[in-house]
Amino acid sequence: MTDQIIQTLPVLTSPLLDLAGIRHAFFTRQGGVSTGLYASLNVGRGSKDAPDDVIENRRRAAEHFGLPEGALNSCYQVHSATALIADRPWNGERPQADGVVANRPGVACGALAADCAPILLADPKAGVVAAAHAGWKGALAGIAGATVLKMQELGA
Repeated sequence: MTDQIIQTLPVLTSPLLDLAGIRHAFFTRQGGVSTGLYASLNVGRGSKDAPDDVIENRRRAAEHFGLPEGALNSCYQVHSATALIADRPWNGERPQADGVVANRPGVACGALAADCAPILLADPKAGVVAAAHAGWKGALAGIAGATVLKMQELGA
């Protein structure tokens, strides 16, 4: 699939997250290679979509940040208050959690959302970023606070 013509992915951004040295994006369903029921930019490794399509979609999303596909770190989301520190690209690993925190160049934090809310956090002075998946269970359990605590472990 990588030999296909790649178009710039449509993304949404917020001026509230336009911070020095930090990039962010909210991806839409547009710009992916998935077909049928999954016709979108489906980056969910846990879906029943064709694995090669998911990999290509993830590659496209990571490329938006100038990174390889394996650097897009997202979890097997379980609606919890568990956040993890990503000290390296996970290269396809899917630990069970709902928050990803990093302070290293070359590591992108991601959260998938359908009817749940994505939370993006950043401390540009400390160079710490995070993405969390907040469904109602995880929100009530404290995923936002747990993610901030992990950010503080890294100096935020």
